[in-house]
Amino acid sequence: MKNCLGIINLSEVDLPLGLLCQNRPMAMLPFGGRYRVIDFMLSNMVNSGITGIGVYTGNKVRSVMDHLGSGQAWDLDRKLNGLFLFTPTYDYTSINQKVGDLDLFYQNNAFVRYAKQENILIARSSMIANIDYNAAYQDFLDSGADIGIIYKNVVDTKNRFIGCDKVNFDENGNFVGIGTNLGMEEQFKLSMEMYFIKKTVYIDMLYDSIEKGSANYLKQALFTSLNKYKVHAYEFKGYVSTINTVRNYFDANMDILNPEVSSELFFKHGQIFTKVKDEPSTYYKKHAKIKNSFIANGCQIDGFVENSIIFRGVKIDKGCIVRNSIVMQKSHIDENVHLNYVILDKRTTINKGVTLIGDPSSPYIGGKKAVISKEGET
Repeated sequence: MKNCLGIINLSEVDLPLGLLCQNRPMAMLPFGGRYRVIDFMLSNMVNSGITGIGVYTGNKVRSVMDHLGSGQAWDLDRKLNGLFLFTPTYDYTSINQKVGDLDLFYQNNAFVRYAKQENILIARSSMIANIDYNAAYQDFLDSGADIGIIYKNVVDTKNRFIGCDKVNFDENGNFVGIGTNLGMEEQFKLSMEMYFIKKTVYIDMLYDSIEKGSANYLKQALFTSLNKYKVHAYEFKGYVSTINTVRNYFDANMDILNPEVSSELFFKHGQIFTKVKDEPSTYYKKHAKIKNSFIANGCQIDGFVENSIIFRGVKIDKGCIVRNSIVMQKSHIDENVHLNYVILDKRTTINKGVTLIGDPSSPYIGGKKAVISKEGET
């Protein structure tokens, strides 16, 4: 896939994730004990042989820059191609503030225009999957299409894909268009928001949308152009989940406690890479008892942990009971704390004797660096 350029667009709507995305974009959400959501998309592209990847960061830039750095963790710190980060720019001489991400792509169009690759893979980070793009890319090339869409046949009995895009076909199996899943059908074809597109088509689409003012977002420009070009769809048959609500974020993390899911998600088509943080092995103390949980390195555990995801450097003191919860980096859970269906953001402290109980459909969220005691959260 050296003839394909990768683009990851981080302008996802993160309002439904509330406190979890107050200071970070959705792509930077910690996931699975040691990863970030964007790690899956980056690793998929790298494992498939894409050597040039542009990340369009959106407005919350700091955590993106901190995590991705030079791209070394993904072997993208190279002289030719490699990782490129595109941050928003502002024209302080203009009284008009432009809405959407399309202007950011236009301002940085030289990245695409002067790239040697003839095709582009455009994707968002919110779909969690381990996918080999080589088969989908070859299918796109063989079809002679201008735009290729990757989709997944899903049976959504738990409404985990409400609000996601769905791909529609006619009775002969021909592509008709892309709509929004409103939950009217349990079984449908989920758009994974991954698109192959010829570079010439991308540039024409971008300039046409800018000149006509027909779109503010790249996704909007793409959708309004679908009827002008030949479109081909490719079916992905592996595991996929989406991170677009607190409940979906919680459920996607809990999914990896299933050995079949975790084996596929982290290894099937190549390893998922992330920023390296060297820490010692987890220390299990005298009273530690662990059941069906994912424990990262650098932790100190002296309590009971069940059906939970514990990130790096977490300290859980004796007498604690942690069930069905996600505890992020460097958090400290003091003695005799009881957690059930709880998400604790990074560096959260739970003082002695506190009980926090959420619901499977609406977990309790402890904010980043919060201190929670019996008197309340500070």
